[in-house]
Amino acid sequence: MNYSEMSLREKSIVFIGFMGVGKTTIGELVAKKLYRDFVDIDQEIEKMFQMPTSQIFKEFGEEFFRNKEKEVISQLSQQRLKIISVGGGAFLQEEIQKICLSNCIVFFLDLSWDSWKERISLIIDSRPVLQGRSLEDIEELFYTRQAIYSNHHSKVETDNLDIEEVANYIVDSLKMAWDIYEPSK
Repeated sequence: MNYSEMSLREKSIVFIGFMGVGKTTIGELVAKKLYRDFVDIDQEIEKMFQMPTSQIFKEFGEEFFRNKEKEVISQLSQQRLKIISVGGGAFLQEEIQKICLSNCIVFFLDLSWDSWKERISLIIDSRPVLQGRSLEDIEELFYTRQAIYSNHHSKVETDNLDIEEVANYIVDSLKMAWDIYEPSK
């Protein structure tokens, strides 16, 4: 089946948002609730190279990583019934935006800067893009990327919500859309 012929119910779902916003955790939970396979793009690339993303960045460079990321996302976005978490920087590539927006349902998981800042100590060591940056630089990066994430099908503001609440909201909104746009025969 050509991906352009897929029904709304069959399309894969992609989660975008700034690093550390919860794309993987929420994606795994949504996948479980919808009985779908979950794929984290960074983890897929780490498996291919048998090394963490930070080491791939060091050994091969960011451009190499971004090209591999685009290749993996291109392949997965054309598959049915997947839940896909893309890295915080993946959506910077216009080609990835187009691929995801045309082949999948794209959810932007949004978190305010103040809420995100509280998580920085938990994620800074595992995120190569944050290495050696001041808090002001990271804040600028955060707001620059927010503009890029504005290309989506649905936005979920996650401040003050726990993971279960976010996942339930996403699942309920998908089911409602499926019922409206593709009612059962």
